[in-house]
Amino acid sequence: MIYREDMLELTRRMTPARSSAQRIAGAYFDAEGFIDGTFNTHFLNLTAADRKKNLELARTLLLSRTNDQLTDHPIPFRERRAGDVWQLLDGIMESGLKNDALAEVFYEVAGERFCPGYPFGLFFIFGQYDIPVKGSDKEWMEGSEEVYTYLICAVSPLEGEYEPGRPKFGFVYPAFKNRTSDPECILVYQEQPGAFREMKDWLLNGGNDKDDQKS
Repeated sequence: MIYREDMLELTRRMTPARSSAQRIAGAYFDAEGFIDGTFNTHFLNLTAADRKKNLELARTLLLSRTNDQLTDHPIPFRERRAGDVWQLLDGIMESGLKNDALAEVFYEVAGERFCPGYPFGLFFIFGQYDIPVKGSDKEWMEGSEEVYTYLICAVSPLEGEYEPGRPKFGFVYPAFKNRTSDPECILVYQEQPGAFREMKDWLLNGGNDKDDQKS
């Protein structure tokens, strides 16, 4: 279950003037899923207009219809295997999204699975949210007890010269639930519930095909 209040809390730190995002990276794909180009930069190196545009990708996921467009899925540690997509995403996060080699592995594998028939972009946003303390009266207090480190991925059709449109698919890893990080859960976004099921199934299987899971 996703609580709307948790998503609204994250979006309060998704504005150009007050953002928890620290770095953004991504890849551009042609209509057949081949990589056209990549980029990786500190978020503050973007222009104000580009910061706003890219934060809107993250906000679209977080402000979507919870438990409909945005759904939560368990990814228990006991079911993970060496070399699966969770190990890859953990490595990307641990590097603070600075390891281009790990990100490019994800792009290449994702491009093989996600081929919608039009040019698209896959964008990663890495950030750290210093979760403020809430008192028993639900008022915000100074200080924090936890830092939520996250990776948001948005897959969007490209409009014009490498301009991302509204995301069609994406995820938030790890999940943010009950105002804390849940590393055994991922939030998956689908603009149209049920769309891009192959990509979703591949992701939830740890980046393995179903036949591989059974072997």
